[in-house]
Amino acid sequence: MLKITVHDTAGHLRIELEGRLAGAWVCELEHCWHTAQASHPNRTRMVDLTGVTWIDHAGRYLLQLMHRDGVRLVATSLLLQDILDHITGSVDRAGCDTWAACGDALRS
Repeated sequence: MLKITVHDTAGHLRIELEGRLAGAWVCELEHCWHTAQASHPNRTRMVDLTGVTWIDHAGRYLLQLMHRDGVRLVATSLLLQDILDHITGSVDRAGCDTWAACGDALRS
């Protein structure tokens, strides 16, 4: 189950998600995103993922497409932040190229 709430303010459009971004709900979010895009093409768009408990592969792919289109993605949990870091390409693991190298770097 996923609850999608659109907050429309003068400066930006925020899509707030609560629950699981998975299965048929990914299509629902995509529809919501395209509608918001068409209705407000010049507004800053943001997806608030702070209430999300799970994201499947299709959800990750959609978030990646949204990010490439300029949508800002916001999360607070470590798990979701890690997923967003991979989606946005902002992963910084102290210059490590692999998880194994990071583990070695952290132990030294």
